[in-house]
Amino acid sequence: MHMKTISNTEPRDKRLRETVRITIIGAVIDAILGFLKIVVGYLSHSQALIADGIHSLSDLATDAIVLYASKHAHAEADDDHPYGHGRFETVATVALGVALIGVAVGIGYDAVFRMLHQTLISTPGAWALVIAAISVISKEAIYRYTLAVAEKYNSNLLRANAWHSRSDAISSIIVVIGVAGSMFGLWYLDGIAAIGVALMIAKIGWDLLKESMQELVDTSLEPDRVAAIHKTILNVDGVETLHVLRTRKMGSDALVDVHIQVPPTLSVSEGHYISETVRRTVINQIDEVNDVMVHIDPEDDEAVNEDIHLPLRHQLIKKLESAWQHIDESEEIIAIGLHYLNNKIEVELYFPVLLLEHPSKTILEQKHRLAVEFKLVADSIDEVESIKLLFQ
Repeated sequence: MHMKTISNTEPRDKRLRETVRITIIGAVIDAILGFLKIVVGYLSHSQALIADGIHSLSDLATDAIVLYASKHAHAEADDDHPYGHGRFETVATVALGVALIGVAVGIGYDAVFRMLHQTLISTPGAWALVIAAISVISKEAIYRYTLAVAEKYNSNLLRANAWHSRSDAISSIIVVIGVAGSMFGLWYLDGIAAIGVALMIAKIGWDLLKESMQELVDTSLEPDRVAAIHKTILNVDGVETLHVLRTRKMGSDALVDVHIQVPPTLSVSEGHYISETVRRTVINQIDEVNDVMVHIDPEDDEAVNEDIHLPLRHQLIKKLESAWQHIDESEEIIAIGLHYLNNKIEVELYFPVLLLEHPSKTILEQKHRLAVEFKLVADSIDEVESIKLLFQ
């Protein structure tokens, strides 16, 4: 089994810099908009605009979460976190989802309370419409900018923050409708708009929470990505088939475990080289994958239940030496090869070619005699499937 992560600090640092830059820009806009919405909403008596302002300030809080999580998620793997720190991003997204749901509950409760007590409702002023319109334009712009960076680096956290910004833009559109309706005498539209904003915030929070929780319990990648990984591995020369292909997310990255089947008589070094080729090929061709653990199988271990009670080399050789001690040529064995296949052991014995240069017998006669004698040895040991004689 082989596992190793390809590390490149330069792309990681560049990603962190761009993440910090776009998040700070968004935070500044969120702070300005949140303050303006709440103040103008209070002065113009718009419950929906105040709710929208709280939504903008919740964006400011989540911007802080994104900055904190990004800093830690981009740290290199260490002894305490051998798989890296990608889950910091996941946990931060969970916190973001919970915070949004909490904000939505508060806004919705206040809106319902005010609608049940009509005396608390006043008609919004024109400035509420102006601020809401400005919010729509600015939040849509920051959404597009953040999403572009998120797609560039495949960051779920940035993607979530981008959609959080778009939700603010959409909620501002709802506010425009609600405020305009209230100004024309439909007093309840402002409250309904506030409830609409709350439901939208809750939906986004739930989606973020659900996706991140799936990641925390090691949910697999999407089927199309798994299929792409499967195809990539099978295209590597030397891989006969594969099974037990498992994937999981780690922040914006993905981890892969796979069993590949190779010809059973390959050398250890060739099998290792094939596994290393599989690892590098998957990491290089599948963008989100940054770590692959490859297990080499000489046979399909899903179809064959491996017998872990078979003797290891030193135990088996003791049995073999005891069984063939009456064969004189056994003293000339150069090397012994073992293949553990189908719950049996196939033995290869290497002899020098000079062993067959007997003056009174032909080479074929000598090979036949040795083959018969060593077959009897194989038959006498339950764990041995066969003994093959090789001359070099």
